Amino acid sequence: MTEALTTPSPHEPPLPSEKPGGSAGGITPADIRDGAAVALVIGVAGVLLGVLWAWLAPKAQYVSNGEAVFLKNSESESRIGADGTFFLLSLGFGLLSAVFVFLWRRRGGVPLVIGLMIGSCFASLVGWRTGLWLGPSSDVAAAAAKAGKGVAFDAPLQVLAQGVLLVWPMVAVAVHLGLTALWTPHDPDPSGPGPEPGVYPPPHVHGSPAPAADSSDPAAPEPPRG
Repeated sequence: MTEALTTPSPHEPPLPSEKPGGSAGGITPADIRDGAAVALVIGVAGVLLGVLWAWLAPKAQYVSNGEAVFLKNSESESRIGADGTFFLLSLGFGLLSAVFVFLWRRRGGVPLVIGLMIGSCFASLVGWRTGLWLGPSSDVAAAAAKAGKGVAFDAPLQVLAQGVLLVWPMVAVAVHLGLTALWTPHDPDPSGPGPEPGVYPPPHVHGSPAPAADSSDPAAPEPPRG
């Protein structure tokens, strides 16, 4: 028994073509460049976080008795307020950076998420160190000697809860993934629609049927006689 030859149908959907520079659906050099650009821009924005933190954070005050340094007000919440200020600023910067990256490249992608995460971690560290540098001096002994006995002076900024350094990257990645999942159009199925239900075999499996032989054609074979 001879196997029927399969003739491709002109209506059959074509196979998905490969993207230039990579396989279909793969990561291209342009995607890697976009991720690196995101990491660089977000990392530089950490300087602004440090400036705002040094400006807005409440300052605790120390006082010296000539021999030791004490908190001027032991019930003050200024030291905790510095952590709270850093937390709120990091939260805002995380939201803004996620929205910025999403509006810039709506298609998303793994390199963008990695660049956003690395840039946010670096920006958080840069903001922390910048705030410490711009804030009151960390040399408490020198500051106490300069202020004099019994005179209050500002204490250096501190981050008591180190977990606030992770607020920016966690918020940025979570918000960006949420925006991408909600508003990014999904790619069509490359396999295309399947055969209609109840139709077997599909129309493209076999070629067009051969025309019936004309009985009046002298070259047509005669039917067998009983």
